[in-house]
Amino acid sequence: MKALLALLVVSGSALANDAAIVQCRGQADGAARLACYDAIKVGAAPAAAAVAPAVAAQPARKELEQSFGMEAFKPAPKLEEIESHIDGRFDGWRPNQQIRLANGQVWRVVDDSEGITPLLTNPKVKVVRGTLGSMYLEIDGTNRSPKVRRIQ
Repeated sequence: MKALLALLVVSGSALANDAAIVQCRGQADGAARLACYDAIKVGAAPAAAAVAPAVAAQPARKELEQSFGMEAFKPAPKLEEIESHIDGRFDGWRPNQQIRLANGQVWRVVDDSEGITPLLTNPKVKVVRGTLGSMYLEIDGTNRSPKVRRIQ
């Protein structure tokens, strides 16, 4: 892109405004410089007034250009864990078991793990975010955490 721009500037067939090119060349920020070059009209007569409005509009345009095409990729704020408890007695888990938390959420064990615990009453739990979006259920009184997925 830079090579193409340099070729256009150097070539005699480019009819761009020389004063505007000099002004753009003075921009320290790369994105602002690119926006300045993009705002130059090829074949336009040299006029400082024609360049000034484009330069004045750059900060707002620059912000929009930075996020252009990335709207869907902007990370949403995420909690790293939630805390609740399991109402009543809990003596362990098995694959595909649904576990209802006191906050109303229902989580399904999605790995092949099984855990037998001493009979616990209203055990505190944490659902923590693991790597690559996986979730694990940490249950007080146990040292293992089944991989879970929220279903409700």
